[in-house]
Amino acid sequence: MAYFKNISALGRFLYPSLLWNMPRDQKSIYLTFDDGPHPEITPWVLDTLKKYDAKATFFCVGENIERHPEVFKNLISEGHSHGNHTHNHLKGWRISTPHYLENIIEAEAVISRFSMMKSDKDKLFRPPYGKIKPSQVKQLQLLNYKVVMWDALSGDFDTSISTEECYYNVIRESKAGSIIVFHDSQKAKNKLKVVLPKVLEHYKEKGYNFKGI
Repeated sequence: MAYFKNISALGRFLYPSLLWNMPRDQKSIYLTFDDGPHPEITPWVLDTLKKYDAKATFFCVGENIERHPEVFKNLISEGHSHGNHTHNHLKGWRISTPHYLENIIEAEAVISRFSMMKSDKDKLFRPPYGKIKPSQVKQLQLLNYKVVMWDALSGDFDTSISTEECYYNVIRESKAGSIIVFHDSQKAKNKLKVVLPKVLEHYKEKGYNFKGI
């Protein structure tokens, strides 16, 4: 399943103000991980990234940070960037804009409690499921959030695809400046543990580096 064609192509047309990729003029890849922190998977991801001298961005769920604050603090101490993924992993299409913003602000309070305060211009947000209303985008941008999407979705969460399909979802759609989505979650665990090292090795051999947003 080619997630890029199903989600990002239409999304770019509907939401051109969102961040879909980084600059294309350098050989850099931007790995992102959604839904953590997780007590088992996130530490494994951190160890794997370290082997390749790779940095990434973790879009964290507020209630998961509350459950696993040490894991969250570890990813910061290892030089990775982080963003808001709502407090309870809400699907924006099903939630009123005021409720959605309240949930994001709740997550931001948790993030601030366990991390060094960041200036408003640096706040990153990714909507769970990639589903967000125009009214929610507008309000987030007024609050100085950068809404980060992607141009390559691995599908590591999808139980209907194989590990090989997951890998090729990434390789087929990624190029310089690409933002790639993985998940540091229990559901994605089996595919992630096979695919992430292969992706890191593939792009390292091609002379790419890996940066946080």
